[in-house]
Amino acid sequence: MLADRFRAAVEEGTVGEGAELFREDAVFRSPVLFKPYEGRDHVLKVLRAAERVLAGGGQFRYVTQLEDSEERVAMLEFATEIDGKQVEGIDKLTFDEEGRITEVKVLLRPASALQVVAGRMAEEFERLGVGLPG
Repeated sequence: MLADRFRAAVEEGTVGEGAELFREDAVFRSPVLFKPYEGRDHVLKVLRAAERVLAGGGQFRYVTQLEDSEERVAMLEFATEIDGKQVEGIDKLTFDEEGRITEVKVLLRPASALQVVAGRMAEEFERLGVGLPG
C-alpha cells in the first residue's frame, strides 16, 4: 500500500528523517494555517515538530488506513492525547507516479484539541527555528 512506508516511519518516530518518502516540491497543509509549507526540507521540519508534539506522550496510534491506489491518495486516521485532551485526526497523503508523497494535509478535531496542538506546535517551531510559511 502507498502509505505503508510513511506509516511505519511515523510509528517508529523517524518520519522527520524520511526525505526519500517525499518529492522535493512536497507541501504540508496545516490544520491551523491557510498557507502551506512548501518544499521537502520545510515539510520534514514540520513533521519533526509534529512527531514531538503528537507522539511525545506515547499515546499516538493510527486506527484506520484507507487508500485509493488509482487516485494515489491515502488517509490515515489517528488518535492521541496531549495535555489531557483527546485528539483525533487524519493525515491525508497524496502521491506521485513513483510513490513519493507530494502533499500532506492534516485535519484535527475537536476544536479544543486543535487549540492545544497549535500552542504546542508553536513552541516546538520556536525550538526548531521553524517560521511561518513564506
